[in-house]
Amino acid sequence: MMVDDKNKKKFDNPHYAKREVIGPDGKSFIVDPMNDYFCDARPKVHEPNIIPAVEKFLNWARSKSLWVLGFGTGCGSIEIPPLITPRFDVFRFGIQMRPTPRQSNVFIISGYLSVKTLKRVIRSYEQMQNPKYVLALGSCTVNGGMYYDSYNTINRLDYYLPVDVYIAGCMPRPEAIIAGFNKLKELIREGKGEGANLYAKNFDWYKANQKKIIKDWNMPDYNW
Repeated sequence: MMVDDKNKKKFDNPHYAKREVIGPDGKSFIVDPMNDYFCDARPKVHEPNIIPAVEKFLNWARSKSLWVLGFGTGCGSIEIPPLITPRFDVFRFGIQMRPTPRQSNVFIISGYLSVKTLKRVIRSYEQMQNPKYVLALGSCTVNGGMYYDSYNTINRLDYYLPVDVYIAGCMPRPEAIIAGFNKLKELIREGKGEGANLYAKNFDWYKANQKKIIKDWNMPDYNW
């Protein structure tokens, strides 16, 4: 068990309790959510390929295949659906929307982010496989925007997750979001899309900031 007795009360939730489940084959087995759904391994830094030409090719390929996690966090979410309509058609840029973190490598934070939602955002981000990138939409992700003094929203996303590209506006139009994707592609091709490695290198700093603002921290520190 990855949770010590001192912190066990944080996880006294029926969703985390062990339970017996009957599988499709009719056999029963025990599910332990704390061990089956979470992981206590820290993130690792992934070094580039030792052959520069190979790494350059891999970065080129990565820039051509951006799988975006559809996680609407704020009012900017309304600008994302038009991206996949015929008028803008981001598919032609190699950009595809995906339903789960484990299928995605680009995370869009679309506008203001409440503390309650930040907790889910962190969990989703950590479930994404490396390399992974974060696009921050709108002024709320830069300095809090019109909610800069709100008690339940964060002011700076980069205190809690590494941000690769900021897209200015309130809210940015689809054309601006496409420009942000193009900037992200440029960074990836240049080998500068290192947000996931930055998170791993400064994991303790990010985690301390996250816990400082999220008072009901009831999950393991690393939960991919």
